Amino acid sequence: MTTHFNWLLDGSIVGLYLLATMVAGLMVRKYVVRVDHFLVAGREMNVYLGIASLAATEFGIVTCMYTAQAGYTRGFAGAIPGLCNAIAMFVVGYTGFCVKPLRDSGVMTIPELFEQRYGKTVRWLAGVVIVLGGLLNMGVFLRVGGQFLVVCCGMNLRYLELAMTVLLIGVAVYTILGGMLSVLVTDFLQFVVMSLGLLVVTFLVLHQVGWDKIVTAVQTHHGEGGFNPFVTKDLGWPFVLSNLLTNTAAVLTWQTCIARLLAAKDSKTGRKVYTGTAFFFVCRWVIPGIWGIAALAMIEPSVVAKIGLQFGEKDGSLFAMPFLLSQMVPAGMMGLLVAAMLAADMSTDSSYMLTWGSVIYNDILAPFRKTAWSEKKGLLWNRCIIALIGVFLLIWGLWYKLEGNLWEYLQTTGTIYLASMSILLIACCYWKRANNWGAIAAIAVGAALPVLALSLNMFLKVAVLDAAGQALVKEGKAVTEGWATHYIGDNFVNIGTYAAVVVAMVIGSLLKPQPRRD
Repeated sequence: MTTHFNWLLDGSIVGLYLLATMVAGLMVRKYVVRVDHFLVAGREMNVYLGIASLAATEFGIVTCMYTAQAGYTRGFAGAIPGLCNAIAMFVVGYTGFCVKPLRDSGVMTIPELFEQRYGKTVRWLAGVVIVLGGLLNMGVFLRVGGQFLVVCCGMNLRYLELAMTVLLIGVAVYTILGGMLSVLVTDFLQFVVMSLGLLVVTFLVLHQVGWDKIVTAVQTHHGEGGFNPFVTKDLGWPFVLSNLLTNTAAVLTWQTCIARLLAAKDSKTGRKVYTGTAFFFVCRWVIPGIWGIAALAMIEPSVVAKIGLQFGEKDGSLFAMPFLLSQMVPAGMMGLLVAAMLAADMSTDSSYMLTWGSVIYNDILAPFRKTAWSEKKGLLWNRCIIALIGVFLLIWGLWYKLEGNLWEYLQTTGTIYLASMSILLIACCYWKRANNWGAIAAIAVGAALPVLALSLNMFLKVAVLDAAGQALVKEGKAVTEGWATHYIGDNFVNIGTYAAVVVAMVIGSLLKPQPRRD
């Protein structure tokens, strides 16, 4: 696979960036002497560092890949999730809905707050589903990042696993040693590099492809549905509603967002981080989405399909964007692009590993700590947990084969805990009748439905041919294109899960007898 990536020039740029990131991450390890330093940076994060850190964390290679895929397969309508996310982030930050009482409580994780209202059992169950949903969600990050590097840099496919392993080890080292302090420092550096790379490449794409050609491509391939999601059969109101629910729940309970809120100096600072970051969530969908649409305009679908087949995929839409960049971005600038993508990926991986690890330590292991652990022992356990998470991610990333649209997979796995945790948090803050019966019912229902859908989609996949593929079969010809894998509708699974969780929370809470008041 040809590419403009020059291993001497561009490789040196990438190497220098990686070295600078590692040095920056390791330099702050000496300031980590307590568990709260490791998990929430001593609660000293200011607004600007918080905005940079959250923006960098929420944009990784996997983000760039699924948003570009959305642009390629859905046109401008594919950016609807970003608009939903931005609206939810701004409204929650501006009003303080749930996040103000959460930060004011002084807890280090959401399940810790739940113990105060629902008891220890709910805290432990909440921790389990948060980690389950989070790790399944993050499990595809490494492979997708490796696939981007293979296509964009022209790497041999056999080195994909090696590249994934080296990147993960590098991120794990500074995260294990420096915790949230290292994450915040490296996130700031990564935010600068990432922003510069995104802007430069976007100007290059617009210059070489042109806005008129991008708009024409959407009109030609997707028609009115490429601009208006409500007129597309595959999207429509279920797609918009599902994304509005998912993104609102993510703003309230997604662990990487909450980690910044809880690391802020106070609730006012945390709310400013939310409102300040809101517009970025539009940009993180629109910018790579434009790259994906440019690939639709410039690359023949047959070429995209052949690239997909190299990775064993029937649909090559995920690889259209990195292939376009490999052909369009010149040497020298390619190094900046890859450094920006690695910056985005490293900030995402480090934050995710730390935040899921914090829940394991703070909530899942809580019943096993009969007495308070020393700061030294607590730091040791946190570091061991992050290392074990890294091992899991490596194994899962190597053998799990993603089917279907990447964003839908991430949305469904996130719903495993987003649905129940968001309803539990809202009820905890604003409904006096909420209790542990309702909370346990909501957690069970919220986890069961998405896990069932994922299991059925994994083991009962039904692959069918479109009309062109069926015609080839009738002619007795081999079929390599025209496949479509049919799933249980992800959008309906998500909407149904949120509705079922609300019902479970209300019924469970109302069924429990209220304590008598004499």
